[in-house]
Amino acid sequence: MTIEINQVTTIFLAIALLVLGTFIIKNVPFLQKFCIPAPVAGGLLFAIIATALKASGLVELTLDTSLQSLFMLTFFTTVGLGASFRLIKLGGKLLVIYWIACGFLALMQNVIGISLASVLNIDPLLGIMAGAVSMEGGHGGATAFGTTIEEFGVDSALSIGLAAATFGLVAGGLVGGPTVKYLISKYHLTPSETEVAEEALPQEKATTDIDSNLFIMQILLITFCMAVGSYLGDLFSVQTGFVLPSYVGAMFVAVIVRNVMDQFKDDVIDMRSVNLIGDVTLGIFLTMALMSIKLWEIADLALPILVIVFVQVVFIVLLGIFVLFRLLGKDYDAAVMVGGFTGHGLGATPNAMANMSAITQKYGPSRKAFLIVPIVGAFLIDVFAVPIIITSINLFH
Repeated sequence: MTIEINQVTTIFLAIALLVLGTFIIKNVPFLQKFCIPAPVAGGLLFAIIATALKASGLVELTLDTSLQSLFMLTFFTTVGLGASFRLIKLGGKLLVIYWIACGFLALMQNVIGISLASVLNIDPLLGIMAGAVSMEGGHGGATAFGTTIEEFGVDSALSIGLAAATFGLVAGGLVGGPTVKYLISKYHLTPSETEVAEEALPQEKATTDIDSNLFIMQILLITFCMAVGSYLGDLFSVQTGFVLPSYVGAMFVAVIVRNVMDQFKDDVIDMRSVNLIGDVTLGIFLTMALMSIKLWEIADLALPILVIVFVQVVFIVLLGIFVLFRLLGKDYDAAVMVGGFTGHGLGATPNAMANMSAITQKYGPSRKAFLIVPIVGAFLIDVFAVPIIITSINLFH
């Protein structure tokens, strides 16, 4: 028997599972320790139940996830609106070095994924899905590009990407702390006396409340970027024959809009509202993606994907210890940034922040790390990663 769940009910289930996932994360210390996102907990739980029901022969559930792409597009547009070039200037030389290192990592993650895919005799596009798409891109990247690759006829690309992203997320939380601890112990690193002595700068209180007019203005900006970006992206694909996922155009239009606004009228964009919209749409689109995973389709590919992710973990640890740490100055701040690099290079920016928080709570503060890593991990990384991923996909599809 097959039960078809309509569009509205699918959205309800996604939100319900997001709430359930949040509850689970709060009450399971292991999941909380490794910064597992609530959509992963709730969405995968549904996927497991759906798989068990199908395997038992009782019922097969089919979901209408047609609005998933809208939520995805909205989220990535909010990321673009957060990309202020003013923040880049604050990071200086170290930010540029860290940023370039992230670009190199994206390139090498794809090289590793594609190379091992040929060795393991699987589609190179699946190797890309276990490369920068799901490592630096996380669950958001896996969902966005997995959908695109499945349109080329590569079955289970989305499921493989989400599985790889989940493995990477856990690995990033597991190896980040020990890697930094090794560097601190080996080189006897300590934070600067100035940072230890200084108190953290107090957060500025918002001068205005979020009201309906302010919120509508942010929705206007977001939908404008989505509309223009989607049109330009489609036009680019038609003119060049180069596949460009829908969200890429919207995100880069949003970057332009943000920085033009910063120059002429910097009080129009309210990042509290934009971040709120981004958090909600990210949660819903990831939950919808994960709850619709057909686990039975990826069972045969579980071992090859685990092998690729294992090599990715080894590579990023070696790159962090022997290259990035030295490039960033071989000091305490450099070590902490290596922990952040490991976190978002294998999973997501929250993973990076969790790694750095754990280290700084034990060994002392690092303001440079907490300035540079979120700026690069949240949006600058896409400037390098997205073109690398898109080029790789177009070379092998």
